[in-house]
Amino acid sequence: MEPSKKSKARQLWDYFTTYEKIWFFSILILASIFAVIFPEEDVNGVKGAVIMGLYLIDTFLNITCELLISKQSKWNFIVSIFVEIVEIAICVVLAYRFATMATTLFFWLPIDIISFIHWNKHPDSQDNELTEVRKLSGLQEVLVILGIVVWTVVVGYMLSGLNFMTDLFGGNTTLATIVCYLDACVSAVGVANGVFILLRYREQWIAWYISAIIETVINILSGQYVLLVLKFGYLTNTTYGYIKWTKYIKSHKSEQQTNSIAIPASE
Repeated sequence: MEPSKKSKARQLWDYFTTYEKIWFFSILILASIFAVIFPEEDVNGVKGAVIMGLYLIDTFLNITCELLISKQSKWNFIVSIFVEIVEIAICVVLAYRFATMATTLFFWLPIDIISFIHWNKHPDSQDNELTEVRKLSGLQEVLVILGIVVWTVVVGYMLSGLNFMTDLFGGNTTLATIVCYLDACVSAVGVANGVFILLRYREQWIAWYISAIIETVINILSGQYVLLVLKFGYLTNTTYGYIKWTKYIKSHKSEQQTNSIAIPASE
């Protein structure tokens, strides 16, 4: 017999640890409180209530996706597709962050689908709900950092030269230029992060740290205080996810070494 809806709901509830459930609902409640304390104003002819609704949906989907990634679940990519759609809508409504919007549209959406397929091919040998993960080498890290610096300078310069008008910064061109460069950096780190996730590298959590910190600065400059709750959630869950993935890598590395010692070489 197929499990009932109540049974499925119970299985989903039990899938998450007590810490994960407390973290999830704490972020949702805090975001709701901030939405009341710091209501959004109308921007570019769009009602503030609509913008706030997009922020709250974005928060809900993002923290769901974050938890699934920390649990090495391939289903995070399905949730991530909806995250990308909402974040593209936010960029269009506010008429800003065009580097992030382009990266989301042309990189993140395809990479989510490809990553879902790729993760399906690498389940853990003992638990199919988990996906095997690993870590980068030193040289790979250096090359990634150099790529991010070049991307930030080039794309930031190009974006700062575009003449897109938005009410978000109250006509402050200096502030808009700063956000252009920060946006370029976030998009570069995002691309690196997407590749790390696709290839199941632990360093994707470090990329999340960097993204969350820069996004926090952008949100403060843009007056998007409700999204600061989401960034706080990023930083706390990134720590949690990094620790979980590190423990997994260390335990499976020791298991592989034990197995190689236990199996005698063929004569």
